[in-house]
Amino acid sequence: MSRIPSRFSWPARLLVAGALAAAVGGCAQLSYYAQAAQGQYSLWSGARSIDDWLGDPGTDAKLRARLAKAREIRAFAVSELGLPDNGSYKNYAALKRPYVLWNVVATPELSLSPLQWCFPIAGCVQYRGYYGKEAAQDYAAELRAEHYDVQLGGVPAYSTLGWFDDPLLSTFINYNDAELARLIFHELAHQQLYVPGDSRFNESFASAVEEAGVKLWLERFGNAAAHQAYLQHQGRRQDFLALLLRHREALKALYAGASTAAHKRAEKARIFAALKDEYQVLKTNWGGYAGYDRWFAEPLSNAHLASVATYNDFLPAFQKLLQEKKTFRAFYAAVHTLAERDKDQRHRALLELSRP
Repeated sequence: MSRIPSRFSWPARLLVAGALAAAVGGCAQLSYYAQAAQGQYSLWSGARSIDDWLGDPGTDAKLRARLAKAREIRAFAVSELGLPDNGSYKNYAALKRPYVLWNVVATPELSLSPLQWCFPIAGCVQYRGYYGKEAAQDYAAELRAEHYDVQLGGVPAYSTLGWFDDPLLSTFINYNDAELARLIFHELAHQQLYVPGDSRFNESFASAVEEAGVKLWLERFGNAAAHQAYLQHQGRRQDFLALLLRHREALKALYAGASTAAHKRAEKARIFAALKDEYQVLKTNWGGYAGYDRWFAEPLSNAHLASVATYNDFLPAFQKLLQEKKTFRAFYAAVHTLAERDKDQRHRALLELSRP
């Protein structure tokens, strides 16, 4: 996608900004557009170029180092991963909140299929984003009152898909080098390719790019400590993902069965209780690492597990395709070819690629 032409007036740019930010969470209500436009504009107005921050004697030494590192990572993304060389991640904005957005995900009580909100640019997405936590909490409460399962989670970054210059943000700038690289690679991958209405395709593709990119980054610039920290993080991540997928499959089988709603509710409660217990065992095996505790901040529900597959279902297929194509350029060309197929054909091709 191209960015908004400079001939657009500020009101027009704000309208599109609101529409795109709304597409992050997806809803066509005017009041929702208004908060989305205001939120996106606040990012623009509060951002300054990295050069300005580095040239400012008042810039904190730690921030100075992180901005310099982010600039190196972005340059690597362009030169070595073939990701877009545009205005994204050349500016930095300091936010007075822990997340840039709060996403609301919802499912029916006895289903893992998330609600969707649709928009012409981004297509249908499985979450609705708010720049203010209270507004997100209010909407989550509305959905719970309608008996939906709901998860409310903070989001450190998102991509406007190349329509705007996404800034570096205080919500993620202090991540360690590997995690900062992972995030930048992932979000730039969405600017490389995005298929409206196919979250599983988009997120699995971006996840494949980020993982391959971080591995290459560490091979070039990482020391032994960075490699070890990354491997440890990856191991915990895979353990946690396996835990979620195992219980997700149990719930999927439960909801597909012919038992009564009362039985399904009782079994659902048992499965989520087992998930919490097994997580405590994982934490013990990890030496007490509590990095996933915030995932349990709200009562567990189907909504917590609804999006797990989105980022992982097709990841093995994209990893295999990248291995076969050998270069990122050839890989992107092959993925663009897949993207031109209709959704069912794309998914069938990726499932075939996933086979051992």
